[in-house]
Amino acid sequence: MTHDTSRRWQMLAITAAILYVFWLLAPVLMPFAFAAMLAYMGDPLADRLQRLGMGRTLAVSIVFTVLLLLTVGALLLLIPLISRQVDNLVQNLPRYVDWARNTAMPWVQAKLHLDPSAFDTDRLMAQLKEHIGSIGDAASTLLGKISRSSLGMVMWLTNLVLIPVVAFYLLRDWNRLVTWIDRMLPRSVEPTIRHLANEADSVLGAFVRGQLLVMLALGIFYGASLTIMGLSVGPLIGMVAGLLSFVPYLGFIVGFGSALIAAVVQYGDWNHILLVVGIFTAGQLLEGYVLVPRLVGEKIGLHPVAVIFSVLAGGYLAGFLGVLLALPAASVILVLLRYLAERYKQSDLYMEEGSGDPVLTEVDATVDTPEGAVKTSTIVGHADDKDVVPPR
Repeated sequence: MTHDTSRRWQMLAITAAILYVFWLLAPVLMPFAFAAMLAYMGDPLADRLQRLGMGRTLAVSIVFTVLLLLTVGALLLLIPLISRQVDNLVQNLPRYVDWARNTAMPWVQAKLHLDPSAFDTDRLMAQLKEHIGSIGDAASTLLGKISRSSLGMVMWLTNLVLIPVVAFYLLRDWNRLVTWIDRMLPRSVEPTIRHLANEADSVLGAFVRGQLLVMLALGIFYGASLTIMGLSVGPLIGMVAGLLSFVPYLGFIVGFGSALIAAVVQYGDWNHILLVVGIFTAGQLLEGYVLVPRLVGEKIGLHPVAVIFSVLAGGYLAGFLGVLLALPAASVILVLLRYLAERYKQSDLYMEEGSGDPVLTEVDATVDTPEGAVKTSTIVGHADDKDVVPPR
């Protein structure tokens, strides 16, 4: 075994061991993942304060205090708003049920020519109420078990306290941690990993900070527009549409469908339906031509299908944590794939020309054009293949 082969096997074994340890510790990594995300988002601001002459601890304390105040302020603002919106939705739920039973379902039945006996609205609504009740019972049972379980409550409170504490220490020692990792890398691959890390950092920075601003802007736009329009559940629909906008078209589809149903039930006229269409059309134009190009940019380059696949795969592999980290991980994987594509294009496998396929022959011909005679080559089948028709 050569020295290079042995070194590659060693690095592969170390990488596999690190991934295996992370896989074993996955159940307890949730608070640390949240804390690392907060520290990563706050590090650029702390670096700027340091460049103004502040010490690292003072700069981190200021950033941490600002983040904490913003979080507490957002919770104090959003929790009463969400509570009022949910109460409003519950109070108007009989109107939605009545609209679905007496308007929507008969219309669908008439358009699809369904058998009335097979499309019993009363039976469907009874089943819906039964399932809603079972969901509520299951949630109550789950909350009851959690409240009765002292270990579960302790773990939940521990995670809640750990996130800000770990985030503070990670933010304070972020540069030291990055320097230590850089020093521990094998010198043979350190330049490559440093280059990939810088590329991934720029992509992640563009995605995380930009996408959060896009979600916030869309949530405010949709919520304010639907509220001005007079929709009673407008703020709730706007918040949901903004939160789901990190998946392409999901926020638009959910928000538009919910707002359309709410407008039909609350007003029942074409004017408000057209207002909803105009609001969400303007929101899509705002997202596609203003917010995403300015706040996120085109550097990430994830195709919408890749985004949807990443979110579904992350949720399947790691639950809520996987959904949370799916798009950042996909952005880093995209950087690695671009690098591997460049390495492949510079390899002998791609660059080396072959001796030609003996089954194929090259036929030279001369074609007269206005510019003069041009020599062309056409690949046709083997001369012995009588059934092969040469291309025209």
